[in-house]
Amino acid sequence: MPKMTIDGVEIEVPAGITVLQACELAGKEIPRFCYHERLSVAGNCRMCLVEQEKAPKPVASCAMPVAEGMVIKTDSPLVQKARKGVMEFLLINHPLDCPICDQGGECDLQDQAMAFGKSFSRYHEEKRAVTDKDFGPLVKTEMTRCIQCTRCIRFATEVAGVEVLGAVSRGEHMEVTTYVEKGIASELSGNLIDLCPVGALTSKPYAFTARPWELAKTESVDVADAVGVNIRIDSRGREVLRVLPRLNEDVNEEWLADKGRFWVDGLKRQRLDRPFIRENGKLRAATWNEAFGAIAAKLKGIDGKRVAAIAGDQCDAESMFALKELMAALGSSNLDCRQDGSTADANVRASYLFNSTIAGIDKADVILLIGTNPRWEAPVLNARIRKRHLKGGLKVASVGGVGELTYPVEMLGAGGETLSQLVNGGHSFAETLKNAKAPMIIVGNGVLARPDGSAVLGLAKKLADAANVVRDGWNGFNVLQTAASRVAGLELGFVPQSGGRDVAGILDGAQKGEIEVVYLLAADEIDTNRLGKAFVIYQGHHGDRGAHRADVILPGAAYTEKDGTYMNIEGRAQLGRLAVFPPGDAKADWSILRALSEVVGKKLGYDSLEQLRRKLYQANPRFQRLGAIEPAAWTAFGGQGEIGRDHFRSAISNYYMTDPISRASATMAQCTERFVPTAAGGKTGTHG
Repeated sequence: MPKMTIDGVEIEVPAGITVLQACELAGKEIPRFCYHERLSVAGNCRMCLVEQEKAPKPVASCAMPVAEGMVIKTDSPLVQKARKGVMEFLLINHPLDCPICDQGGECDLQDQAMAFGKSFSRYHEEKRAVTDKDFGPLVKTEMTRCIQCTRCIRFATEVAGVEVLGAVSRGEHMEVTTYVEKGIASELSGNLIDLCPVGALTSKPYAFTARPWELAKTESVDVADAVGVNIRIDSRGREVLRVLPRLNEDVNEEWLADKGRFWVDGLKRQRLDRPFIRENGKLRAATWNEAFGAIAAKLKGIDGKRVAAIAGDQCDAESMFALKELMAALGSSNLDCRQDGSTADANVRASYLFNSTIAGIDKADVILLIGTNPRWEAPVLNARIRKRHLKGGLKVASVGGVGELTYPVEMLGAGGETLSQLVNGGHSFAETLKNAKAPMIIVGNGVLARPDGSAVLGLAKKLADAANVVRDGWNGFNVLQTAASRVAGLELGFVPQSGGRDVAGILDGAQKGEIEVVYLLAADEIDTNRLGKAFVIYQGHHGDRGAHRADVILPGAAYTEKDGTYMNIEGRAQLGRLAVFPPGDAKADWSILRALSEVVGKKLGYDSLEQLRRKLYQANPRFQRLGAIEPAAWTAFGGQGEIGRDHFRSAISNYYMTDPISRASATMAQCTERFVPTAAGGKTGTHG
């Protein structure tokens, strides 16, 4: 490890790092615009200049590697003069529109201008102007403010894997553009806004809405997918105005997918804010007592075997635990959290977890995708696979169509026949998987939801055994869930109990009249036409499919409006926190279930969230160990049987609309119109 001197203090630093990183290790803050820890070095803003002994002029610390005996000064008169000169050049053409700029208060250029800017300008010529670009419905451009740091270009190319941004012309005429006028068709485009150090790229839906100092900031967890991205919810009053990512190296690094960032306008539309009861075929507003009374009257005298419950994709663990206890008290064993019909085995954790962990992708050298499109199902996880691809030495292959991913993929085949060949060793890729140092299999939720899903899962298990994917210190068998509530529901055992019915059985029973009461806990992704004449209780936050079919509606809280525990694909428990209060008479889901239980004469044994969590932790201690991962035992799972000839497909056909919140979002509707293929087969944009 080389030794160097920084501002008179000798320090030992790791070999291969840059002078800027060494200065950071020494506790010195170096201003920068173009440099970013997760992007390649550009070295074009020159704001990070430092003085190096024996060097003829200041050096760009972001691009200079450390060397033995190097002597660096970070705050000498030469450095101060150089940085002030750079700042003066940057501000020559920068417009003075801070009062109307959405970046105001969060702008790196503002902050550095305070430290290195002058109170006057020596530039009296006309400032240049640049025409704005159309980056799509999400990213707003004001390119006259651009300082050509090229962060956006490098992010789009390196992290997002969508090579649509670049620089044209030279010198004063240089512009960042998409070359051909089109939107940025990436599920990670919102991160461009976070990366831009000035106000050139801002959020289009959030434009002119609020200033950062007006906002209350709440740390929470994203429920748009099952990755468990750490987020910060910014709100004002009772309204969520924006969502930003939080740093978590093990889960999402510092990225956030577009749906979880921009769907917040859906939280204000089509909301359920009061109870409703259906009378004479029409819903009418009711009080809580009336709604509970109607449910109690219906449940009175009904055998528990004729009652069922289905949990939706965005439920918190506490509400599912309370509903499970209520169903048990009613004598019902008909409950399921797999509303898509997935065959994940709740008794074997290894059959539904992302066992290698998300960070484990960094170690993989061979990845086999089975019926999954990570770019749509988990964009942040997909970015991690691309990151591993860019390091070199990664081979990715797929069984089933994956669409256009952001890294090379070898297509092995379309369905079960290819998977059988891999298991039997009849396919050349089987040897590649077996010889890998850290092989990884990622099974998509789309194949588990097929009628033959159990057989596909069993075959994937055989492949993992045959290719030695699970070995000492490494479990490369992964299931990529798409629902934020799925892993928590399986951990809680929110699946059919002894003799109970799953989702298909519940719908079949409702059609035949064998199931008389169905409780939908924010479950909207089922075929409500198959509920027959059953009495449907819908508890949720949006007037979506479930509410349209309901006989009684109980208004619940969205993920931003309640405290809840969520478990991501790795089995990592994380807390979602209340940022704003629910609208109208809506309440937290667990409290609705607790109040209902008393009215129906099956009172649950807790009166507060803390008491409920105490019982939850007793039943499953993993929910108490926040942020921790418990490896799953590798035991037998999956079924046997013939696998259909249908091609393996992803569970998602439209990334921008997968749930009640995104379907209510006008922003997501604009993205669908712009980026998703139309029903006629044409495209209004490029999505892949």
